[in-house]
Amino acid sequence: MHRRLLQLVLISLVGAATLAAPAVAAPPGPPDVYRPVRGPAAPAEYRYLQKTLPGESIPRHAHDTAAAQARQLPTVGGRWKPVGPTNIGGRIVSLALDPKRADTVYAAAASGGIWRSTDAGQTFTSAWPDDWTQAMGAVATGPDGTLYAGTGEPNPGGGSITYEGTGLYRSTDGGAHWRPIGLRDSGAISAITVDPANPRRLYVAAAGSLYNGGGDRGVYRSDDGGSSWQRILTGANEFTGATEVVVQGKRLYAVLWDHRRRPDLRTYGGVGSGVFRSDDDGKSWQRLGGGLPAQSPEVGRIGLAVAGENVYAIVNKTSGPFEGFYASRDGGDTWSRTPESKDLANSQSSFGWWFGKIWADPKDARHLHVAGVALLTSKDGGDSWTYDDSSIHVDHHAMVWDPRRPGRVYLGNDGGVYRSDADGDGGWVKARHEPYTQLYSVAISPQDTSRISGGAQDNGSLRSWGGDGFNEYLGGDGEENLINPTDVNNVYACYQYGNCFRSTDGGDNLTYFADKTVFKRRNWFTPVVFDPRDPKVLYYGSEVLNRSTDGGVTWNAISPDLSGGPGPDPIYTNYGTITTVAPAGDGRTVYAGTDDGRVWVTKDLGATWTKLAEGRPWVTRVVVDPKNPDRVYTTHSGYRAGSALAHVYGSTDGGKHWKDLSGNLPAAPVNDLIIGRGNILYIGTDQGVFASLPGGGRWHRLGRGMPQVPVDDIEYDAGHHRLVAATFGRGFYELTTL
Repeated sequence: MHRRLLQLVLISLVGAATLAAPAVAAPPGPPDVYRPVRGPAAPAEYRYLQKTLPGESIPRHAHDTAAAQARQLPTVGGRWKPVGPTNIGGRIVSLALDPKRADTVYAAAASGGIWRSTDAGQTFTSAWPDDWTQAMGAVATGPDGTLYAGTGEPNPGGGSITYEGTGLYRSTDGGAHWRPIGLRDSGAISAITVDPANPRRLYVAAAGSLYNGGGDRGVYRSDDGGSSWQRILTGANEFTGATEVVVQGKRLYAVLWDHRRRPDLRTYGGVGSGVFRSDDDGKSWQRLGGGLPAQSPEVGRIGLAVAGENVYAIVNKTSGPFEGFYASRDGGDTWSRTPESKDLANSQSSFGWWFGKIWADPKDARHLHVAGVALLTSKDGGDSWTYDDSSIHVDHHAMVWDPRRPGRVYLGNDGGVYRSDADGDGGWVKARHEPYTQLYSVAISPQDTSRISGGAQDNGSLRSWGGDGFNEYLGGDGEENLINPTDVNNVYACYQYGNCFRSTDGGDNLTYFADKTVFKRRNWFTPVVFDPRDPKVLYYGSEVLNRSTDGGVTWNAISPDLSGGPGPDPIYTNYGTITTVAPAGDGRTVYAGTDDGRVWVTKDLGATWTKLAEGRPWVTRVVVDPKNPDRVYTTHSGYRAGSALAHVYGSTDGGKHWKDLSGNLPAAPVNDLIIGRGNILYIGTDQGVFASLPGGGRWHRLGRGMPQVPVDDIEYDAGHHRLVAATFGRGFYELTTL
């Protein structure tokens, strides 16, 4: 820690300006949305726009390149300890059974690696290296027991930016050891199929990068266990990837999907989307018609199931909603659209691109399950449907039948792994140990070190007290969580778009307060912070800054609009907002940052505001020294190639002048910053936690034992020398500090 700091480059002040706060509070915004919203659309937009530069996409292999840079840095400090949750779970995108070991199931967590259960899905342990990418798309086993993992999540949403992977991997010892076997430029792998008659013959559906065209995408075959690959089906354009591949002897079925994400546009369908069949082991292919939707820019993601001559397809529109469900009784030559079903259509909501899965009972070709918000079930080949949205978590992605156990089915969704012994027609039992929760935030208490809370993707706001293990006390996507440092029972929790609640009994009873604030726009992750002098004083950022002096009961606006105005997206209008607030210890000075790269300060509690910077990437944090209101830091998001823009700035004169403190950090988003004892700086990034001496510029990896997983939030308890991190895929981690 005491090595010479790098020379710091002085950055000139950007466009200082002064604004007066409004004389009276602005009128409140539109009616509030008081309901826990679930689903991937909003967080997908939020995290993607946060982690890019305006007008630029995410560079190819950006995450992996930054991770390699992180591994080169020296490591200091002790060992990180996982502290849960283990009973909540998280998004599972693929499942596979071990053909050699009864009751052994493998699960691929979206950003948490590969997991193995040897007790029929009750408990899971890691079967993947911690220091490799944790982004997963598919897991499969061959008839000889060989295990395969495809990295990179193919589902474009769900609170992640769809972290890209590093290709395909193979293990011959149940996940104890792995080796790469190619397709490194596949971006995301959606399906792996091993020929049941030949374990050396593999088929892979490579979805491709969501952000960059070309690369390894389409359907691939290997005849030598993955030593070499041949692309046997190529899409119509550079953004057409494959999502399914099914093998029936020499007959193959595949699904192709056009999908592309730009900073200003999402196009999840196109002329390349369709169902394809080959009758000669991939030498030639035909796009199936005969009643399926014709080739069109409006054809979105398609799910496919094959059961002998019975073939089923669920088609969604490019814009996201359900288009239709189709059945074929002749191997795909002709198709008929099944009767209209409101329940089936509603199951796809407005984001059918999040699902695209059908599963057929291997014993009964007319018994089907379809992935959606709810799990849909048909017992008559799609003519009628029932649904389950109450006994199991929502948003389904994976299912597999166990041939050893009649009636046993495993299910993977945004809540983890479930098992049914009734062919999936009910009787679901949730896994009880699955430590791969995707977290956005963490809150801790100096009064009680056992109390941890935080917001989780599609699993609400979680707390470590008030129940067995962690338990959800507010629904939706969990966002900001706070615990009053002087009263552990006074807690705050939010779900997306600033829908926030307060409690005086530890969260057992919650009172909604967001409707008391002033707002026109609120960020998906709306900041709520305590004043360091008095926790009864809170700040809440919409496009204006709100302040409360009575613990959040009443609120007043103390600023004008601090952003550059609403963004250009006509659908997601909640941009042009405050993303971070930092009140100083003098009771007068407050800093704020915005999603459009502006930094502001008031030194008179909002009477006047001075713009300190603009044109920077998304401001993830502004942090002020509690003992010195002029010592301030800003952190910034964004994967960017060849850009001189910093990820960390520091100022010792209240923001009049800034220094680039990025130094030797990996070229990746910085999500949080903490000022520790002795003014040591700690930062949370997409590649872990780093520390620097005061002044920054020379960074070290902090601690050992944390997987290569994004860290969205860190909290510090100086009195107990502890740092707690919220990871996006592996739960909470704790480290003892200086």
